[in-house]
Amino acid sequence: MKLSTRTRYGTRALLELALHQGEGPVFLKNIAKNQQISLSYLEHLVTPLISGGIIRSIKGPRGGVTLAKRPEDIKLIEVTRLLEGSLAPVECVDHPEVCSRSEKCVTRDIWGEVKAAMNGVLETTTLQDLVDRQKKKRD
Repeated sequence: MKLSTRTRYGTRALLELALHQGEGPVFLKNIAKNQQISLSYLEHLVTPLISGGIIRSIKGPRGGVTLAKRPEDIKLIEVTRLLEGSLAPVECVDHPEVCSRSEKCVTRDIWGEVKAAMNGVLETTTLQDLVDRQKKKRD
């Protein structure tokens, strides 16, 4: 299963903000440049992240975006749900009514386990964990 570009780029943008936490708002164009993301694409990712309470936008000449919470309080599962939705690899995991075989289907059970495993990793990983990993890679 692949995560969408929305989730991958959105997570990288949030990592960039977390790396500059405490330095004030960051311009989207700087995030786009540093993370090699199209500015127009990044602008589309900001809206759900603002609505979801992950980032906030600050207007004015010294404006930009900043994290709305501390990096250690932002779990990757929140980000993924905002940008991706469910991580179920097949529709019947979340909506068993779409298939008459759902109740007795062992492959559906496996896809449910895949979803649970992915959710488990994202539930226990914070944006701060990514910052810490990024700092280690720079050393």
